[in-house]
Amino acid sequence: MSARNGLQRYEKITIFANMKRIFSYFLITLAVAGCRNGFSTGLYTDDMAMPAREGSADSLLMSVSLEFLRSGEIKDAVNNAVAARAFDLSDDWSGDIAQPASLYRESLIDEYLTENGGEDTSTWEDRLGGNFSGQYKDWINYVLTYYSYRGGAHGIQTVSPIVFDAKTGAIVAEEDLFVADYKGPVAALLQEAVAKSMETEDAELLGLVEMELVQPNNNFSVSANGIEWIFQPYEVGPYALGIVSATLDWKQLKPYLK
Repeated sequence: MSARNGLQRYEKITIFANMKRIFSYFLITLAVAGCRNGFSTGLYTDDMAMPAREGSADSLLMSVSLEFLRSGEIKDAVNNAVAARAFDLSDDWSGDIAQPASLYRESLIDEYLTENGGEDTSTWEDRLGGNFSGQYKDWINYVLTYYSYRGGAHGIQTVSPIVFDAKTGAIVAEEDLFVADYKGPVAALLQEAVAKSMETEDAELLGLVEMELVQPNNNFSVSANGIEWIFQPYEVGPYALGIVSATLDWKQLKPYLK
């Protein structure tokens, strides 16, 4: 699942409400971000604020911030997968992250100008972020976040975790962790976890959940606490639910793990 099709951690993309609206301003940087759990990372950023037309108060606000690996044997595999998920590329894509990022910006500009070429304009926001969010055993977690606003009452955000094999850089899928018939039993555990969480948070929300849709969805991360699944807005209920998450500990999952 890509970030755009999917976005708290799940860190929400910050809406830059006070961002300056200046004409055709672009800032593209490639900077060292630091070292995470023994591997060195960098940060690709691209920020833009472009008015719908000269003198207009409505603008296209775009921000891309993607952490990537700077070195190591799995660098290329991980970086290619991050770029592919972030920019909806084919799974076998490889190359410099700046190339698809530039095409992404150009496509967004074309779309905005096409939709806002007349007198009736609006402000759009497009925020794409990604960062390494921790390592557990031989698994590295990465999380892509996306916020999109196209006018109206609210925008929409998604959170899309990716789990990488720390030895090979390959993406880890549920099928790599679980036995063949895991989905039914794990779905039942997830539904129970969501129900308990909703009852604790706000019992009225529980009535909004279409519980039969709470199923393993390959949108997960791993930690010492277990496996956490993320369900995007509208995936298991109406927008009012927001992003729904549920964590099952390793003891619960043990019967279904390989």
